[in-house]
Amino acid sequence: MTNKTEHKLQNIDAPNLYRDMFPYTEFPLVKFDDSAPPMAPAKKMWVTDTTLRDGQQARPPYTVEQVVNLYKLMHKVDGGAGLIRQSEFFLYSDKDRKAIEECQSLGYEFPEVTGWIRAVKYDFELVKAMQLPETGILTSCSDYHIFLKLKKNRKQVMEQYIDIVRAALDQDILPRCHFEDITRADFYGFVVPFAIELMKLREESGIDIKIRLCDTMGFGVPWANASLPRSVPKLVRGLIEEAGVPGELLEWHGHNDFYKSVVNPETAWLYGCGACNASLLGIGERTGNTPLEAMVVQAAQLCGMDPKVNYPAITEIAEYFRNGIGHDITSNMPLVGRDFNTTRAGIHADGLLKCEEIYSCFDTQKLLDRPVAVAITDKSGAAGIKHWIDINYGENVPKDDARLLAIRDKVDAEYEVDRTTAISDPEMHKWYAEAFEQK
Repeated sequence: MTNKTEHKLQNIDAPNLYRDMFPYTEFPLVKFDDSAPPMAPAKKMWVTDTTLRDGQQARPPYTVEQVVNLYKLMHKVDGGAGLIRQSEFFLYSDKDRKAIEECQSLGYEFPEVTGWIRAVKYDFELVKAMQLPETGILTSCSDYHIFLKLKKNRKQVMEQYIDIVRAALDQDILPRCHFEDITRADFYGFVVPFAIELMKLREESGIDIKIRLCDTMGFGVPWANASLPRSVPKLVRGLIEEAGVPGELLEWHGHNDFYKSVVNPETAWLYGCGACNASLLGIGERTGNTPLEAMVVQAAQLCGMDPKVNYPAITEIAEYFRNGIGHDITSNMPLVGRDFNTTRAGIHADGLLKCEEIYSCFDTQKLLDRPVAVAITDKSGAAGIKHWIDINYGENVPKDDARLLAIRDKVDAEYEVDRTTAISDPEMHKWYAEAFEQK
């Protein structure tokens, strides 16, 4: 890689839209080259939350009570570990500010309450009034945004952004610059020069300046040999090595447009980015953000389980979304869906009866307070029914027990008349009572 002092702002007259990668009338193309930065995992990996900011841009706004309850649940999962380190909030409405005040009054160290504002000086008054130590600032960096949305050139927007960052530093507020649309931005023509200027301000002020790598359209890819601006490894290592940004001041913020909302932040961690920004259940604009609960589990896989982290509280979060908010969680969503650890195939149920590990990827009862379940269908057979009885009634009934086979006959009869849905638990409880002569 070249020396960081060689990277100067390239103030071009027309936007570089990378049409070879982003033709728009075709699916975007991944380009590869011969260079690949070595993996260099972050010394410390943590999560920051955007449930109450980006997450609210994709659904009806949460009530103050719901915001506070979600914040409490994130704190419960964190358990004082500092894994879920921060949560960002809007500041604009009375409701936003009331929610912040109520969360601040709880006195939690983690997650720390931070703000999010536009690149407008007036907004810092809101941050100051709420006594927030840090705020995100929108600093769009691709030519799609600079030329086509803001109607300016690179020099003009960089000067505007630097001016805004100075305003934050003047008020002793730690600025977190959101490099919006970084995966379509000119990395050496704008991103690195801008980051270098920010690091100069950091050195002058003595106040840290964070950079959030915003994969706004989900174009990022996890492969080291992929070309810029789409390669997550090259983006992270480039900012660290060529712009001089410490890895602990970097955050990855992803979207799921191309199903990479989990692998990309995990890759960012593995190449030196300290923080992954995420949202509970992945709720966020369009296809959503990185699911926060997923990254809690990914961190455990990369770093080992933290004894302070309350992993079963992830299930409490899912239950609150269902029952307290009325949010419909996709049934097969990993970790939080009702059926994520439910099998329907009889041969799988038979395997579960012999050894749960055969068809369960971890001890869901111990780690998430979710026992392995079986849904009864025409594919379940006697093994599936036996497993259902064992789980629900603690019995150890042989598969050839006449009472169990009577229930199987009822199941088979349902599907002989073209039933297409699974047998519900209430139906199974009724048939169990009838077969086992319970009232």
